[in-house]
Amino acid sequence: MKASVADDAATKICTAIARVPRGRVCSYGGIARVAGLPGRARLVGTVLRTSPTKRELPWFRILTASGKLAFPEGSEPYAEQRRRLEAEGVSFVNGRVDLKRFGWPREASLDEALWGMGEAQ
Repeated sequence: MKASVADDAATKICTAIARVPRGRVCSYGGIARVAGLPGRARLVGTVLRTSPTKRELPWFRILTASGKLAFPEGSEPYAEQRRRLEAEGVSFVNGRVDLKRFGWPREASLDEALWGMGEAQ
C-alpha cells in the first residue's frame, strides 16, 4: 500500500474505533466494515498495534469475531482489556462476550427491521 493510501485507511479505522460506544464492543472485521474496508480485519489489528494514537482510542472495545479477547489469557494486556470492559458493564461467559447483546453496530433482526419489534409501539 502506498503511504497516503495506508494513512487514509488508518484514519478511517481509527475513526471507526472511536465511534464504538461505551459498554459496546466490535470485532476487528466489524471495524473494517464500518471503516469502509470490508475484509481487512488484520489491517485493523495492525493499525491498533502500530498507531501512535491508540492510547486515545477505546482499543479495548475491539474483540475477535468469536467475542474473545485477542491477547493470550493470563497476560497483563488481557487482564487490562477485560477489566476495562467489565468496568463498562460488558460481561463475559466462558471467556467470551455475547456479541448479540454487547455488539456494535447492532444489526436488527429481520423482524425488528420490518415490524419494529422491541421498540415501543
